[in-house]
This record gives sequence, structure tokens and C-alpha cells, in this order.
Amino acid sequence: MYRTTRSPMMQPLVNSGMGLAPFFKVTVFEQEHFQGKCLEFTSECCNIQECGLDNIRSIRVESGAWVGFEHHDFQGQQFILERGEYPHWDAYSGSISYHVERLMSLRPIYCASHQSSRMIIFERENFMGRSVEICDDYPSLQAMGWMMPEVGSMHVQCGAFVCYQFPGYRGQQYIMECERHSGDYQHWRNWGSHCQTPQIQSIRRIQH
Repeated sequence: MYRTTRSPMMQPLVNSGMGLAPFFKVTVFEQEHFQGKCLEFTSECCNIQECGLDNIRSIRVESGAWVGFEHHDFQGQQFILERGEYPHWDAYSGSISYHVERLMSLRPIYCASHQSSRMIIFERENFMGRSVEICDDYPSLQAMGWMMPEVGSMHVQCGAFVCYQFPGYRGQQYIMECERHSGDYQHWRNWGSHCQTPQIQSIRRIQH
């Protein structure tokens, strides 16, 4: 197995008990089940092919929360990557409706804070209509009392969330961060380049 490390000049640091260490660390592999050529990252990568890999087919997140993207330059389907092992595409895909075994860019989610995440969802675009504050995990918004299958807009006050198209944390994934768009997502088209519908039926806080 061939391993290469990609690190920026400056890193967010934490005290690991054995000195200072990078707070964000992920190892990506060219083949499933952690086989083949691999690269280690402690900061964002906008194009995995420029780093020498054809694709990412398995992932080991050692610290921090990350988001992977279907295309380079952080475009296309989004995939939440929290601490743990992802031996194949199905492990992080969220059961999206079409099969696309491709992950070409990724970046850390610096603002993820599971204990203090808070946001407000709105019934209509531009923060209009009925609103509800979210500060917990909801596998079904309908069970919580949100009777509509859609969300019009969102304001992330702190932390980061992953929103799913269907109940039970399934379907398209949309990463909502307080540090992106100043936390303001006025329209469902702001959720990501892959977004084609305002349908959101489950939401959870991102584990850091």
C-alpha cells in the first residue's frame, strides 16, 4: 500500500495528551476496504486527481468532521464523513436515489459542534412563514410536528447540521454550517449545487 501525506503549513491544533496534533485528519483509499494507494489529509482537497488518485472508494476519518463531494471543487452530491471507517460507497452515501461511486473533493467542517448546534427552519423562502428552532437530532420532522415535506429556508445560528431528503437520515444530504453564507440559507438552491428539491424530512447535528 502506497501512502502519501498532504498537509498545509498551518493546522488547527489540539492537545492529544502527547503534545499537539492536527485536529482534522482523514485517510482516503483508491480501492474499497482500505486497499490500494492512499493519501492522508489534514486540510481541504479540491481535486483528488491532482493529488494522484483516480477516485476515493474507502475512507478512514481519524479526527474531526468532513464533507466529501461527488465532483472536484466541492460540487455535486454531498457526503457527511464523521469519525470512523467507511469501507465502501454505501457506508457514507445515505442511500441516495441513484448510484454514483465517485468522491473527488473533500474539506473539514470546522464549525461542527454537536453539543451547541442550533438553527431555525422556516416554512417559506427568505425566512418567511412558520419557523421552528432545531437543537437536537430529528429522524422525522413530521413526527416532531413539522407537517410539510419541504423546508423553505434555514438560519444556522451555531454549529453544523446534516439535512436529509427522507426520514431516517436517508436520501440526498445537505451540509448546513454557521460559517457558510453567514449561516443564512435563504433558498433551497443555496443548499448545494446538487439540490433539485426543497424536500427535507430528517435533520441531525454533525458529530465532531
